Amino acid sequence: MGSIKEDTLKGTKWSAIERFSVQGIQFLLGLIMARLLSPSDYGTVGMLAIFYAVSQTFIDSGFSNALIRKVDRTEEDFSTVFYVNIGIAIVCYCVLFSIAPWVADFFGIQILCPILRVQSVNLIINSLMGVQVAQLTINIDFKALAKRAMFATLVSGVVGVILAYWGFGVWALVYQSILSAIINLIFIWVYCRWYPKERFSRKSFNELFGFGSKLLASGLLHTIYLNLTTLIIGKYFSSKDLGFYTRGTQLAQFPCNNINSVLQRVTFPILAKIQNEDEHLIRVYRKYICMTSMIIFFVCTLLAALGNPIVRFLLTDKWADAIIYLQIFSFAIMFDHICSINLNLLQVKGRSDLFLRLEIIKKTISVAILFASIPFGVIGICVSKIIYTQIAVFINTYYTGKLFHLGYVTQLKDFIGFLLYSLLSCMPAYLLTFLDLSPIITIILGCTLSMVIYYCILHNNPYMIELVDIAKTKVFE
Repeated sequence: MGSIKEDTLKGTKWSAIERFSVQGIQFLLGLIMARLLSPSDYGTVGMLAIFYAVSQTFIDSGFSNALIRKVDRTEEDFSTVFYVNIGIAIVCYCVLFSIAPWVADFFGIQILCPILRVQSVNLIINSLMGVQVAQLTINIDFKALAKRAMFATLVSGVVGVILAYWGFGVWALVYQSILSAIINLIFIWVYCRWYPKERFSRKSFNELFGFGSKLLASGLLHTIYLNLTTLIIGKYFSSKDLGFYTRGTQLAQFPCNNINSVLQRVTFPILAKIQNEDEHLIRVYRKYICMTSMIIFFVCTLLAALGNPIVRFLLTDKWADAIIYLQIFSFAIMFDHICSINLNLLQVKGRSDLFLRLEIIKKTISVAILFASIPFGVIGICVSKIIYTQIAVFINTYYTGKLFHLGYVTQLKDFIGFLLYSLLSCMPAYLLTFLDLSPIITIILGCTLSMVIYYCILHNNPYMIELVDIAKTKVFE
């Protein structure tokens, strides 16, 4: 598995550097901004997340994954996608600009109207670099993407902190996001030096959209579901409640979403290369599941165990109400990587029809659970995420079992041990939070103790041995 392993390590290394450095910079600067801004400021911006997310999903329309998966892609394909992305972005911007007053009336917060109209400019900016990002992904050139993202995040983050300090309030977050998009765009165009050389091709559009349209529908369902929660909290509760929920869930998502994002970006183009070698494909797939579960389960469990001192140390007692959301959401999000890799497997086999069918089933169930949880408050909504996640894992593995005889029970045997070992290892860290220790001392002692216990339990596990070997000889070489 030489070339697959090398591609995986190369892609993972730079994709991880990009994700964790970018998120790390955002995280550190975000801590400063969280001290300068109020929970209501974050809640106000969070209310609009669903509108941006749905629009961005429309702009991509599944074309990026269609380009990555297509083996005989041409310049005509790239140019066609470029024109389509821009066209959809302009339409989305006009729609959001028009409905902005209605959105402000819906939430009862009038400042949302100008914020939505200004921040929606990001849609057009992002549409101008979608093809270039797809090209770099195809070439597994995550090094360039890492440089781009780090520079844009650092510069825009510093500007955001300065604006927050000067009293711009919620507008500091808006201008920060626009500046980041502009810097990303300039870098990507200078680095790639690609521009559309062909006209729009209806034939190319039909071929790519045939695969991508189902991913578009699936992506819309998933995006609406992910952001429907903030919409509901913003409508039925207060912007302050939404601010606490947003910060708590963001802390929970920080490690898991970054690992999962790296995993998705790297595994999809690599699995696509061996899409016609079923035996090889499944072997690589199961290895990905085991190695990522070993990491993600432990990190999320440790985050939940130390949620109290982490929030108090990083965000101050002002954000103490976010602790419970961080802890609950950590258990909800830790299974996302299993769902993602299962869905990647369907995509590389060209079964976007099954992908769409799964999303329709899952999101119908999830929305019902979400609305049923509203009477139980924001905590009830968070708990509903845990329930839905377990259902999603079971449903996602159904077709994998049908196509590859790799169903839920088989996959459960691959990852359940890592979950149990993580819970056992992190229990001492959780117990430390009941002692009268400072938050930073609790975090240091808890992390150290749990990591030592986890390593002692798994030191003879082949995946742990390989992971340590990779860290020593590859990642930091």
